[in-house]
Amino acid sequence: MEHFPTLTETVAALRRGEVTSEGLTRRALERITELNDHLGAFIHVAPGAALDRARAADEQLSAALGASSESDAPKVPALLGVPTALKDGHDVAGMPTTWGSLTTQDESGTVPPAVASEPLAATLEASGAVILGKTQVPEFLLNCYSENRAFPPARNPFALDCSPGGSSGGQAAAVAAGILPGVIGSDGGGSIRIPAAACGLIGLKPNRGRVPSNDALSNVGQLGVNGPITRTAQDAALLMDVLCHTPGHDRIDRPVRAAPERSFSAVVDAALAGRMPWGERPLRIGVSTASPFDETYDISVSPEARAALDDGVRRLERAGHDVVDARISYDPAYPDAFFRLWSTVMGQLPLTGQEEQLTGLARAFRDRALTRTAVDLADAVAVLRGIESSVISQYTQYDMILTPALAMPPRPIGWFHEGFDIADPAGAEQDYMRQCQYTPWTSLINVVGLPAITIPTTWATPADGNYPGPVPMGVHLVGAASSEAWLLALAAQLDPPTTPRASLVA
Repeated sequence: MEHFPTLTETVAALRRGEVTSEGLTRRALERITELNDHLGAFIHVAPGAALDRARAADEQLSAALGASSESDAPKVPALLGVPTALKDGHDVAGMPTTWGSLTTQDESGTVPPAVASEPLAATLEASGAVILGKTQVPEFLLNCYSENRAFPPARNPFALDCSPGGSSGGQAAAVAAGILPGVIGSDGGGSIRIPAAACGLIGLKPNRGRVPSNDALSNVGQLGVNGPITRTAQDAALLMDVLCHTPGHDRIDRPVRAAPERSFSAVVDAALAGRMPWGERPLRIGVSTASPFDETYDISVSPEARAALDDGVRRLERAGHDVVDARISYDPAYPDAFFRLWSTVMGQLPLTGQEEQLTGLARAFRDRALTRTAVDLADAVAVLRGIESSVISQYTQYDMILTPALAMPPRPIGWFHEGFDIADPAGAEQDYMRQCQYTPWTSLINVVGLPAITIPTTWATPADGNYPGPVPMGVHLVGAASSEAWLLALAAQLDPPTTPRASLVA
């Protein structure tokens, strides 16, 4: 299958002088112009600043290429000249950050640009990347789909009537559509893994305490981390090295951190050469479709999700691994405790008098959050910490746990709040329930803090629904603590079928 150039190929071509950053940036901007009216991936583009940065990168690349010897060549940053973007929940100096919400607009209806770049943007800038703009998200990153009241919805490049997932939906759509070679997303409940799975990409949620720009240790829930969305394991490893080892942006000043990993790229390169980080033995992988929402909602594994899981099992067995049924049980208190924690952020935001501008889901979340006491929240956190201990104890019987990535194929635009206006709080209960039914396996992994990866396994046209052609489905692998390198090495070994150009309808 024909694919777009990978991030690794793009970096190599820039270093060899086969392409220029300005040329890549212009092509990416042209593709945004061609596609964005119907794809909805980007909500803000800064072509002038991007081209200026690209030309500056070309000067550095030219100086390195023109050195008389390799030892004389100046060292260039890892992503020097590579076009990328950030989701619209990260501040980039000079760009607006709307969080997908009308509440961020001033009286004139505009959102003022950020004065300074936040840590993730600063890391990317230090790595030499060219940030083209901002991509679409759900309001305040709450949802597993990328629709809001401020901008047109982001759409799946393989089925334009469907969502690319969320909250990093615009990011995944931009990579899958060939606009960008790779991006970084954030994941507080599945927001990297869900859109990666819906768009046929690899999405890695790092371990708690791994990534300096968002270590999941700075907020009450300890949920959110930054991680890669890419076409290959090599690309994801490269972005993990950028996230964790960019000079000046590589420290986590915490008493508890993930175990050090010198180079994720080195581990993946070794795996591609047949040298696995786990040695010669097979991995013991426990497969389960049980979810922590089973006692609260009707969680059904669709035929497409089952086929993708079965294909994942076959791929793992062909690679020589032992895949066994895992008997995993979850505390039925999880759904209520997680909801109390997840919706708390809406009570923390200074939005008094602006509630009418929110989506119905965000408004309902805010109403619920503001009625809770501190004791209610403390009780929820206590329940979740107990679940963390129980789940890790069960998972450590295996090297990895395998589940479906998603329970259903990509969902139609508007499906989650179907029958309700997106601004109507009356639709919030259905909306949240359908999100849990669509992605019942991801949020738990944020709660327990382990690393996890989604990998595409099948491309098929679902029997039910109005799909124009094949859409991706995949699997979700959860690793032991600090095992991101193992997850990436396994992804490299499996060589998953990511984003074939022939299936694009965008």
